[in-house]
Amino acid sequence: MIPPYRMTYDFDTPVDRRGTDSQKWQKYADRDILPLWVADMDFRAPPEVIAALHARVEHGVFGYARPTDSTIEAVLAAMQIRYGWAIAPSWLVWLPGLVVGLNVTARAFARPGEAVLCNTPVYPPFMSAPSQQDRAVITVPLALRSAPVPASTSTATGRWEIDWEAMERAVTPQTRLFFLCNPHNPVARVFGRDELARLAEFCLRHDLILCSDEIHCDLILDRQPHVPTGTLGGDIARRTVTLMAPSKSYNVPGFGTSLAIIPDASLRAQFVQATTGIVAEVNCLGYTACEAAYRQGEPWRQALLAYLRGNRDFLLDYAARELPGVRVEAPIEATYLAWLNVKTLGLKDPVAHFERHGVGLSDGRYFGAEPGSYLRLNFGCPRAMLADALARMKHAVADDRAPRS
Repeated sequence: MIPPYRMTYDFDTPVDRRGTDSQKWQKYADRDILPLWVADMDFRAPPEVIAALHARVEHGVFGYARPTDSTIEAVLAAMQIRYGWAIAPSWLVWLPGLVVGLNVTARAFARPGEAVLCNTPVYPPFMSAPSQQDRAVITVPLALRSAPVPASTSTATGRWEIDWEAMERAVTPQTRLFFLCNPHNPVARVFGRDELARLAEFCLRHDLILCSDEIHCDLILDRQPHVPTGTLGGDIARRTVTLMAPSKSYNVPGFGTSLAIIPDASLRAQFVQATTGIVAEVNCLGYTACEAAYRQGEPWRQALLAYLRGNRDFLLDYAARELPGVRVEAPIEATYLAWLNVKTLGLKDPVAHFERHGVGLSDGRYFGAEPGSYLRLNFGCPRAMLADALARMKHAVADDRAPRS
């Protein structure tokens, strides 16, 4: 059981990222637009991570790096303590980013012209990575079904679920892989053990490799547990590639330090072979940040989760009261991302419309949604900034001058 932690970290004080190397803030340069688009948070990393990086920099030598036994042990301990997942060190393949892992997986386990299956809406690299490797992409929309929801998600009336009948219709003899996003980006679902067991049966029956992107697994906002697909055991564990990283949970994505966890030696060899000559090594500071995060960052992570819950609830309450035509249709169970239905606003270009009112959001069409229908909002920021952004969105919703579709 995770012990309670007091809120001893400061998530309210803004960190000025203008004029820095931040992609998130560079996008709008000198324009008065609050960037709530790309999935990095506007919080300083855990002080323990910053201290470890300072110590590593003081060492002064930055040669080619490999993880130390201490770094590996920190990862294994975190997986055991959090998920009861006993991982052997040999299962780990280090990568300079999770998107790299999606590309390598498509390259390793499907031939040119063969297919990768995934559910939409979904994080765009799920669709672009196979295409970049000359593999086909088959998309199956998630189904939004009515379901009882917790009081904390008062505006939600549904639940995003896998459409099993559509999955059976979509899979082909040329399909080699299924890409799973759990917790899901952007709909913020946490898939339960029963759903994952059914997905495992589907993959086994259709002879599919299961690639499970679990980069948001340490950002569960409610009480349901995260179940790593690799813990299901049996045949599915032997054909699963699990992708994880400390980057989202501890706000260190710029270090590009990620992991593929592959229990099966043959599968792992195929994966490693696909990286040859094209995948860069992880840098020394990335290993340092990773170890410090997993070994010392738990109090900070618990405080972060409490803050994100507060931001989520603030967002849901404000949207219900002040943003007619903007709906959160299902519970935000994990992540710091909200999937907003804006169809009834009838906007020709909702991203451009909200930008004109000072808020930068992600366009849902890049996640596989119908143009003009959805936006993704990142609420991983100081609450005052979120409040400012939502107030600007209120003015945008009230603006009758917007071009309509």
